[in-house]
Amino acid sequence: MTGSSSEHTEKTGFETRAIHAGYEPDPTTGAVIPPIFATSTYKQDGVGGLRGGYEYSRSANPTRTALEGNLAALEEGERGFAFSSGLAAEHTVIQALCRPGDHVVIPDDAYGGTYRLFAKVEQPWGLEHTPAPVADADAVRAAVRPGQTRMIWVETPTNPLLTIGDIEALASVAHDAGALLVVDNTFASPYLQQPLTLGADVVVHSTTKYCGGHSDVVGGALVVRDLEVAERVAFHQNSIGAVAGPFDSWLTLRGLKTLAVRMERHCDNAERVVEFLGAHPAVSQVIYPGLEEHPGHAVASRQMRRYGGIVSFRVAAGEQAALDACARARVFTLAESLGGIESLIEHPGRMTHASVAGTELEVPSDLIRLSVGIETADDLLADLDRALLG
Repeated sequence: MTGSSSEHTEKTGFETRAIHAGYEPDPTTGAVIPPIFATSTYKQDGVGGLRGGYEYSRSANPTRTALEGNLAALEEGERGFAFSSGLAAEHTVIQALCRPGDHVVIPDDAYGGTYRLFAKVEQPWGLEHTPAPVADADAVRAAVRPGQTRMIWVETPTNPLLTIGDIEALASVAHDAGALLVVDNTFASPYLQQPLTLGADVVVHSTTKYCGGHSDVVGGALVVRDLEVAERVAFHQNSIGAVAGPFDSWLTLRGLKTLAVRMERHCDNAERVVEFLGAHPAVSQVIYPGLEEHPGHAVASRQMRRYGGIVSFRVAAGEQAALDACARARVFTLAESLGGIESLIEHPGRMTHASVAGTELEVPSDLIRLSVGIETADDLLADLDRALLG
């Protein structure tokens, strides 16, 4: 019931863990896939006589337990926790590990929703924050307030500028300050990167993205490597109550079983797209960690299996041309979110990052972000060419 990774799956390969970790075939029926336990409460065998520790589905549900155990195994952590959204996971870990008067260092190009959470929800609660470039460990160290900083929050790659942070170096900065390192691993997914093995204390996911992978479920997750931290997170997960429901848990768990094969195809297609855009006359800059000229290429090569399925680029003719290209795309669907099997195109400045307009986290107005799906690569290239040329 704890959402812990199981011993026998920790010693196997990623694909094996993705398929088997967190659940054993049902002893009664032999079902090899976890059932959807659509129940809110559980019969007790006498007062306090819980079967398997289950009493109420906010506290624990067997389908969610299977997902949490699977996530813990994939991230090589001690315990996993599943939530109703990525932001629910973020809010829970902040409330669990910080107190009013504390301070957090956040990325200076953080996801707009994360920035909004810190600026509009946590700051009025009393939590202060300072943006810093995650690619510069010295700048992050300089942003730390001795005795006050409790957490360093990192995205790598960041959203949408794909900045790379050195997880090992940032873990050292955090731990030297007596703080915890939290890594949002959504863009990489557990297949491409395992931050806990590099010194991070907590991993955050929007499981809506690559973990679910099919744009049919909203969810979030935390995975931790310390049992004391796990107990604090577990208490707040139950107390705040923004947990993943059984059907959402089942969909996410189903998605994780094919994560490895999907990520390989996402990366294959993204590399084709990067090569195409790099030679396109309408494009002024391509941003992708797999490019040797990317400032974070060496670090990404060291800590990631491959470079991911997200590609950002700038349109030479400016903002209106970028907006027009987004509107003309047909195979790429104009939509927010990312990480699904279908390719998506968006204008961060007007869509996902509109909440940071006018702040130091504002993104370029001519920027387009692509979530490259698993369609036929030639069709994606033809669609981008039509969208850019009009």
